[in-house]
Amino acid sequence: MSIQDLKSALPDYAKDIRLNLSSVLTEEGAAGLSATQIAMIALGSAYATKDKLVIQSIADEVADVLSDEDVEAVKAATTIMAMNNIYYRFTHLCSDDSYASLPAKLRMNVMARPGIEKVDFELISLAVSAIEGCGMCIDSHVSVIAKHGISKEGIQSSIRIAATINAVAQALSIKDASE
Repeated sequence: MSIQDLKSALPDYAKDIRLNLSSVLTEEGAAGLSATQIAMIALGSAYATKDKLVIQSIADEVADVLSDEDVEAVKAATTIMAMNNIYYRFTHLCSDDSYASLPAKLRMNVMARPGIEKVDFELISLAVSAIEGCGMCIDSHVSVIAKHGISKEGIQSSIRIAATINAVAQALSIKDASE
């Protein structure tokens, strides 16, 4: 399935989402990011939605842009963030602050050696963390990304991609539940 098919599957109440999807996956619509970064962020965001149709559509769309190594790194970023977002959201939200000072004791080696540029791994991780709602992780990734020279506009673009892809999955879920 292509992005065009995915947009066509969106119901009329998701017209804004359809239009946003058309723009945020382009270099013009995602200022501050390269085509490869856009593709990686989009794929990571799709994985984070857990929606098979969205995942397949985005994967098909970015297949010509991303190498096999890129795709594996996106999978690694999305998977490690699924763990970290839960763990660090807990330590941040728990009223007992002592949990935040305890060592996580969770393996996170992929973050040190992600197989792609560190900044690209961080951009994917930021998008996934935004979808999964971990403020502590968001702050950490924004800090690292900014140190690597990505502009605020580029950081915002990664979140706009994540938000739009998440909304696509939500619209399709509502549509499926209504049928």
